[in-house]
Parts: sequence; C-alpha cells; structure tokens
Amino acid sequence: MMADIQQRPQPLITTHGAERAFEGPITALAATADGLAFAVGTLDGDLIFAPLAASRAPESWHVVRAHDAAITCLAPDPLQRDAVLSGSEDCCLTRTRTSGDITALYKGRRWVENLAVTPTHIAFSYGKSMELRDASGERTLKVLDHPSSVTGIVFDAKGKRVFTAHYNGASAWFVNSDADNVRSLFWKGSHTGIAIHPKGDAIVTTMQENDLHGWRLSDGHNMRMSGYPKKVTSLDFSRNGRWLATSGADALVLWPFFGGGPMGKAPRELARLNGIFCTSVKSHPCHDAIAAGFEDGTILLIDLSSEQILPIRYGNGQNDAITQITFTPKGGAMAFGTEGGLVGVLILNHQIVT
Repeated sequence: MMADIQQRPQPLITTHGAERAFEGPITALAATADGLAFAVGTLDGDLIFAPLAASRAPESWHVVRAHDAAITCLAPDPLQRDAVLSGSEDCCLTRTRTSGDITALYKGRRWVENLAVTPTHIAFSYGKSMELRDASGERTLKVLDHPSSVTGIVFDAKGKRVFTAHYNGASAWFVNSDADNVRSLFWKGSHTGIAIHPKGDAIVTTMQENDLHGWRLSDGHNMRMSGYPKKVTSLDFSRNGRWLATSGADALVLWPFFGGGPMGKAPRELARLNGIFCTSVKSHPCHDAIAAGFEDGTILLIDLSSEQILPIRYGNGQNDAITQITFTPKGGAMAFGTEGGLVGVLILNHQIVT
C-alpha cells in the first residue's frame, strides 16, 4: 500500500479536473441535486458555483454573494434541483440557484449552524433549537428544543427520523411525531458532530476529546471508539455500512460495523502518510470507496475491497488542510476545498472507482 503512494503516479486532478484559489478557508461544500454543479461556501459569505460543464475551466466559475458572514453549512435543495440551501453566521437560511437567484427562507437572531435535508423535509439549527420545515422551506412544521446547543443534524435514509448531537448525548424524533416525543441518548461530554448508519442501525458522534461515541439504536447500547492521537473532525459511513471512516490519525481509520463490531474489534488503517494527519473523509455514494483528505492537501481515493489507492491530489509541502470533500449524487464527479481557499473539481468514471 505504501509503495503505491511512494511511486507517486500522476494525480487525477491534473488530467481530469482543475483548481482555483480563492481568499479564505472553504467552510462548506455541496453538489446540487441535479448533479450538474458544486456549490462552495466561504468564510466571508460567498457561494462559488462550479458547473461540471466548466470543470476544466475554473476561470468561468462564478461567485454569488449569498450571506454577510461565514457560511456554516450547505445542502442540496430538495425542491429546486439546481439550487443549494445555505446557513450562515449572519443568522440566515437561504436558497441560492446556480443562476444566482437568492431566496431568503429564514432570518433569526442566532447563527444557523447545522443543516440536513430529505426529499420532503429541511432541518436546520440555531442555538438550542432545531426547526423542521417542508421541502419548500417556507412552512415550519415544528421547532424542537434541546438542553444545549445543537452541534449536528442527520436524517435516517428513509427520512422518517431526525437525530441531533448536543452536550451530553444525542436526541431522536420521528419526523411525523409530536415535538415532545423525543428519544434521548445519554453519554456525558461534549458531542460535536453526528453520522448515522445507512441502514439505521446506529448513530455515532464525534467528541470534544479524541474519541467517538455511538449508540446501537435497537437497544440503546453504548459504543466507544477511542485511541486517536487527534480530535476527530470528520466521519462518514461507507456506502454499504460495513465501515465507519474517520479522520484523526495519520491514516484513514475504519471501524467495522459487522461481525459484532465495532466493540471488541480493532479498526482498520489504510493509506498511512507518516506524520501527516487525515482531516476530511467522504464515502463514494455508489462504490465501496472512501476519499480521504490530509492536512498537507493530499487527497486519496481508497477502494475498500482491493485497498487500491488512487491519488486525487498531492500536497504541495505546505500546511493547507483539506476541509471539505463531496461527490455528486451518483458519484460521477468530486470536489474539494482547503483551509487556504483552494477549490478543486474533477470528473471520475466507472473504471476509476472499481
């Protein structure tokens, strides 16, 4: 595996994509639901739209002033397939189309920090509250209150349940149930992010400490995953749910969610870059592959079956950590952003990810 990296084959970004530098960190990233463009959120409130038709011509990517402060979260719009929803430190939730048309959906007094969508619902949080709306974003269905600030939101795959992370644990609601019909999952400490198993078997949260915590949803059984040298800032389940991919080490760390795991099972570690830590992970939506970004700007696409490693991009020897990675809905294209403001878009194909 290390030989594959050390031989340094030509990275895919040089033959199938392009990069463009912007000012300030990239804070959020999403693909439109139609799969024709990526939207990139910045620290100063700009949305950068990168159409796939112009993936090799980054000078034609266009910038929309969507917010007056940092964009904190992005998601594909469930109603307008050529648009994205964005939350910001300006306390607004907006819908922005690739044409540049902006619709204000919410204006409050607290930062809009987290956002999740299904084909029929939008959920976003501000302070201790999570608001659930229909797909139009114009009708509030209910507001769900929490004991502390919401730090993450995720829906299950069927869109029937919504889960949140917060201090001392997580909470779960059925979307169509009463607001007071909450299931509380307790574990002492600060929970900073959340992911759900594709089959709805478990949820896992990142912690303020260098740990993960999970709950088996069938019986609430606790699962602790520890041993990281750094705080985990990114996690994602593989497409089939067999593996939970995480940052936090100088390799891609994968916890097994089969055969009784993860409890009592050692994690799998792939694509080690000695002393260079993984900062962002994203599962391919249609193949058993994980994209892993590192603190020096390296991105690798790892096939979980063969352990073959495809270099997407090599770091330039400077500290320009990968902050965001995402794919189009069918996985035919990929985008990434860095702490220093670099944005990259590239086209994948079937042969590359099998």
